[in-house]
Amino acid sequence: MNIRPLGDRILVEPVEKEETIAGGLLLPETAKEKPQQGKVLAAGAGRRDESGKRIDMDVKAGDLVLFAKYAGTEIKIDGKKLLIMKEADILGILE
Repeated sequence: MNIRPLGDRILVEPVEKEETIAGGLLLPETAKEKPQQGKVLAAGAGRRDESGKRIDMDVKAGDLVLFAKYAGTEIKIDGKKLLIMKEADILGILE
């Protein structure tokens, strides 16, 4: 299934890291923190200003980004958990 975000929205695949505690025990899914990093899979064309001129987005597909902990709307496509969020929810691009 293909999806193209509209306006200033982006589609992000969260990057989940495996978490273990000092004793080597693996934490269950319910005890893990929500991921705050992800890879941009698709980006919209950008928002429009008051005069109707399109403002280009700072992020593009392939960027690794840092986002707010509870940002975006979680969706499931082909068994993958993905997030759709506004560009304003992006805190930074990891380089």
